[in-house]
Amino acid sequence: METLAIKKSKGHIDVKQYGMVLALIAIYLLFFFLTGGTNASSTNINNLIMQNGYIIILSVGMLLCVLTGNIDLGVGSVVAVCGASAAIMVVDFHLPVIVGFIAALAVGGLFGVFTGFFVSVLSIPPFIVTLATMLIGRGFTYTILQAQTKGPLPPSYTKIGAGFLPSTKVTIFGNSLDLLCIIIALAASVLIIFSTVHANTTKRKYGFPILPQWQELFKISIILFLVWFVLMKLAMYKGIPYVLVLMGVLVAFYHFLTEKTVAGRQIYALGGNAKAARLSGINTKKVYFWVYANMGLLCGVAGIVLSARNASATPKAGDGFEMDAISACYIGGAAIAGGAGTIIGAVVGALIMGILNNGMSLVGLSTDIQKIVKGMVLLGAVTVDLVSKQKKA
Repeated sequence: METLAIKKSKGHIDVKQYGMVLALIAIYLLFFFLTGGTNASSTNINNLIMQNGYIIILSVGMLLCVLTGNIDLGVGSVVAVCGASAAIMVVDFHLPVIVGFIAALAVGGLFGVFTGFFVSVLSIPPFIVTLATMLIGRGFTYTILQAQTKGPLPPSYTKIGAGFLPSTKVTIFGNSLDLLCIIIALAASVLIIFSTVHANTTKRKYGFPILPQWQELFKISIILFLVWFVLMKLAMYKGIPYVLVLMGVLVAFYHFLTEKTVAGRQIYALGGNAKAARLSGINTKKVYFWVYANMGLLCGVAGIVLSARNASATPKAGDGFEMDAISACYIGGAAIAGGAGTIIGAVVGALIMGILNNGMSLVGLSTDIQKIVKGMVLLGAVTVDLVSKQKKA
């Protein structure tokens, strides 16, 4: 009996979740050797974060749609029209930047409410509704911009996509480093270690399985290494980008929402079995509505970040973003039928796509080959997931 109790107390690393992290590291190391270390430069790490900020923002919202068993095909076009709306307010009407930001969020929210209404109230399949918003959004973008680029945008606007938090440099071992990056790295390390110890103490108290010590140490070591690697690279450059702070806040909020709240549990229940969720008392129409309304709002945020980084709004902005966001969710472990997947997994999936894009560009591969590689990665990730589930069954 004692031996049995010990066996039951042993947990196992989530291979699906941490396997993608290891895959991310492996892909990064592959391009490290192919580029002669160029992708590890502080400049490139900063570019990697800024270039993929809007994709991560969209992936967070897209995961909620995927958890319900659906997708949103209109996000790229809505991002474009949101960015265009903000730019027009600032450049043409000379209104304060904050008004432009509010306009972008309002337009995104309206598109989200539009989609949510047709999906939840009229029960039209999300694929059809979001295909319509893809066309409508792109048409509106070309119309209001008159097929021209709108810019340049003022520095107070562009800093949210290309600016940095105030920096204080300190010299350590002959290197000039940003003090804030070091402080954040130390705080993050303490938080990670403390939360892990606290979680294991709670699990042990209630008899839940915990990881063997060597696995726990391995997991923490990998996480701490990634945190320090990224933050030290940023410390060597210009410090913490505003977009990184924005991403961190959104990821933390939606991680809490999906893991710790009733609203988050309802999304998982809806994606797992919509009929059962409805019979259990969940207002499935309400869930569908707010999930798509939320996606529209995040499109507004992504539209602001994208136009700020480019210092202008263009008719073709956001082209293909929906595919990158959807791919990020499925590569990160979301289930095809819905009801499975995590915010962290979606972020990891987005980073994998970003590293692939960045690495292939540095190597000099054409955009045609890049699309082939990304398609194969997406298909491979989903195939491995489905095959592993079939074997377990």
